[in-house]
Formats: sequence, C-alpha cells, structure tokens
Amino acid sequence: MLTIYTGLNNQGLAIKRDGDVMVAGGLPKKDTGSPADSVRLKSRVKPGAPAPLESRPAPGTRKGSKTAVPEKNLFCRYELKYYICEAKARAIEQFIKPYIHLDRYSKLQPDGAYPIVSLYLDSWDFRLCRESMIGKKNRFKLRVRSYDDDTGTPYFFEIKRRLNNIIIKSRTRVTYDNMVGLLTGGSVPQTKYKADEQTLRQFQLYMQCINAVPAIRIRYKRKAFEDDSDNRVRVTFDRWLCHNAESEPIVLYNGAGWQRHKFNNVILEIKFTARYPAWLSRMVKYFDLRRESISKYATSVKHACSMGFCAPNLSV
Repeated sequence: MLTIYTGLNNQGLAIKRDGDVMVAGGLPKKDTGSPADSVRLKSRVKPGAPAPLESRPAPGTRKGSKTAVPEKNLFCRYELKYYICEAKARAIEQFIKPYIHLDRYSKLQPDGAYPIVSLYLDSWDFRLCRESMIGKKNRFKLRVRSYDDDTGTPYFFEIKRRLNNIIIKSRTRVTYDNMVGLLTGGSVPQTKYKADEQTLRQFQLYMQCINAVPAIRIRYKRKAFEDDSDNRVRVTFDRWLCHNAESEPIVLYNGAGWQRHKFNNVILEIKFTARYPAWLSRMVKYFDLRRESISKYATSVKHACSMGFCAPNLSV
C-alpha cells in the first residue's frame, strides 16, 4: 500500500496498485469503454508512442519576477461559475469594489487583466474530458500553468480535484528545464520543500495511471479581485478564451495555431474557502446570476472537435 499525503487536514489519499489498476480519491480505474466512447486529437500520440525527452539540469528560478505567482501547495475551496455579458461584467466590478480589491497581479497590468496559459494532459481517449462532460462527482484534471512566455519564470504543476462540490487544488512550481523532463517521465528534482516533491510525484502517478499526454493548450486573460480574510474570497473575470491543440510539452501563451471560442461572454468565477458572504448572495440575486457547469478544458476540446481537430467526433 502506497499512501501519498496531501497535507489536507493531516489526511492522505491511499493509492492501491493492483497490476495495472490504481485507485485513489477521484482516481479512476483504467477505462473499459468501447472505441465509440473515445475522442482524440489528430495530432495526439497514442499510449507508448512518445519517446522520452532528455531531462535537463535545473538552474535556479529567476528571482523578482512579477509573474511568479506564489500560492500554497494545497488548498480546498468552493467554486461557482457563470456566463455573463460584458455589460453585466462591468456592472459587477463596480458592485464588488467596496468589499474586495484587485489582487496584486491584476494591479501590475494597465487594464487589470493578466495572461494565463495552461497545458492540459489527458489519456489518448480523453477520459478526463468525458468525465467532466458527464458531470462525474469525483474527478480530477492535470495541467501545467504559466503566466509568462519567459522561460526564466516558473511553471506550475497542478492537480485539480473535485470531490462532490469541493475543489481541492495542489500545485508546485518547477523551472522550465525540469518541466519537459517531468512531463515525459523524468525523475522528480530535489526541491526546497518536501511537499513540493510529493505533489510532483503524485502528479506523475496520476499521469501513469491513465497514460496521460499533452492534449490541448488553453489561454485567456483574467481580472481578479480578492479579500484579505481567511475566507479567501476571490471573484475573477476571464475573457478571450482560446485553445490550441497540442501533443508536445509546450506551455506558451503566444505563437501560432490559437483558435478563439465562438462565444463572447465573460466567465465569472466566485471562489471561497469557508462561508458564503452575504454581500455575494445579494450580488447574485441583484444581477440574476444563474450558476452553470463550466469547464474551460471540456469546452475547448469540444470546440476543437467542431473545427475538425478531433477524430472521431466527441461523444460520451
């Protein structure tokens, strides 16, 4: 029995390995679905095909970068998501200003919006995408996130789990040189904190369980507001969502191949860790916000399929 401790309330996720089957909180067994249930990008590499890239030595991460976004290794929160029009987004911004302020990264941008690019990993048949589409209660996503195309800034390996209505997110930073090696099965580099090494090992274990490889890149601009309380209330506005079919360990915001989503709505996200503030309840009621199930990853894969980047058509 191998137990990976996440640090959440001093509890761990027990992972049992039985041949080729691993089971953990939210970690599925190997898929036995029919080929009709599968979807893959034309550029995807089937399991076992990609040749590992050479792992490179890790120089020190550049200090003082404005885009290095430090966060706790693991945290638990609630997330509520809404599609809203641009006019309503501007009105909501004015409503929330007495209660929360721009986060420090939005303050660095002239328009308050900073770039985010994420490389999502999935099995060759897009199991994680299909689980998101059918609304599976316990599921997870694997992604590598960056806020800058400068290779001197860190990259963030993230495991985002959903356990019923609770989001558990663990993440740790790595350098560019280690990022490619980790995505292709390279060894976990020594870090300053043991928790970071545990997160990276767990990320690789999840990858191995489903034979995950790079699937698609997603980018957008985020304007974020937050408070300074322990409740960690955050309200974010995500705009200009784009996707780029990807089969290589590339995490770049710029470059060719990006496709803009058809909808022009803003994605509003409300996040908090403990209690739902009364002023948020008033805001939702006043602006008649209707909560929706929104996955940027699943939406992007579906859009890529509609444009001919997937074969066969996406089905669940």
